[in-house]
Amino acid sequence: MDTTPETRARMSRQASRNTKVELALRRALHAAGLRYRVHRRPLKGVRREADVLFGPAKVAVFVDGCFWHGCPEHATWPKRNADFWRTKIEGNQRRDRDTDERLASAGWLAVRVWEHEDPVVAAVRVMALVASRRQRTDKG
Repeated sequence: MDTTPETRARMSRQASRNTKVELALRRALHAAGLRYRVHRRPLKGVRREADVLFGPAKVAVFVDGCFWHGCPEHATWPKRNADFWRTKIEGNQRRDRDTDERLASAGWLAVRVWEHEDPVVAAVRVMALVASRRQRTDKG
């Protein structure tokens, strides 16, 4: 792949876990009294890891980077190695859809939070979904 040392260095610094937005989201959820697991696989045998997991409510939260997951608002298509990056990002999107479908088939709810979202607003959305799923399981 044709790339510059600067690009290679910048990409290698990209965190895949515990990003700023992920930590801010977790802080907001924790401050609201929710307890959760981090970086866990919701389904055995499926190599997909949720960033935040609410086991009993069966809610898996994924914090997606705008570049890596092709955000409809902020995605950019690099000019250098364009075919490689388009294939990579579209592959990530296909995997995300597959993950969401697998989770739904197993009774889970996948929640996608974009890195550009306000973490407090996203936390409110997640809290509402967790609460509604907990109510359903309490009645069931």
